[in-house]
Amino acid sequence: MGFLSDLQYVIRLTKSQGIARRYLITNGFDGAFTMLGLNMGFYVSNHTDLNVVFHACLGAAIALAVSGLSSAYISESAERLKSLRELEQAMVADLSGTVHAQAVKIIPVWVALVNSVSPLIVVIVITAPVWLALANLNPFPDPVATSILVAFAVLFALGVYAGKIGGTSLFRTGLRTLMIGIAISMLVLLIG
Repeated sequence: MGFLSDLQYVIRLTKSQGIARRYLITNGFDGAFTMLGLNMGFYVSNHTDLNVVFHACLGAAIALAVSGLSSAYISESAERLKSLRELEQAMVADLSGTVHAQAVKIIPVWVALVNSVSPLIVVIVITAPVWLALANLNPFPDPVATSILVAFAVLFALGVYAGKIGGTSLFRTGLRTLMIGIAISMLVLLIG
């Protein structure tokens, strides 16, 4: 078997799809809320230096990605090792060389990559108006305000995705996450 087929098999065997989905959504929200907060801070301060906006968002994206990668890998590795030891004790057998032992190595890497990549994608999408403005391809009158609107759209989309997973109202779940983003924006406006 190749790596991808091994990965698919181990994911199915360990039922790890839900874990990856949770990490995808959770860290996607972290990325969206972080970018919303940063851009609202820049908007409230009337700070228009797009290089500063870009580098602050890039720094936050790198921090979120590294945090997501390391925290998910460390926590998932510990959980997988614990599960393997418990299974070995229950079966009174050494499971080295089995698919279960392989899962201890593969699943933490897979989950960590999902947890790391999700905020990066979200940050790229939300900060696209700023990037376009820096590249002199500025279709937006205010790239920071446009990034805030994109953050609202991303939050709504993540809520819709969570609603789809849970089998609930897509619109209601999307609206709920959008309202949280609006509440954060209002708090920043009040404080700023």
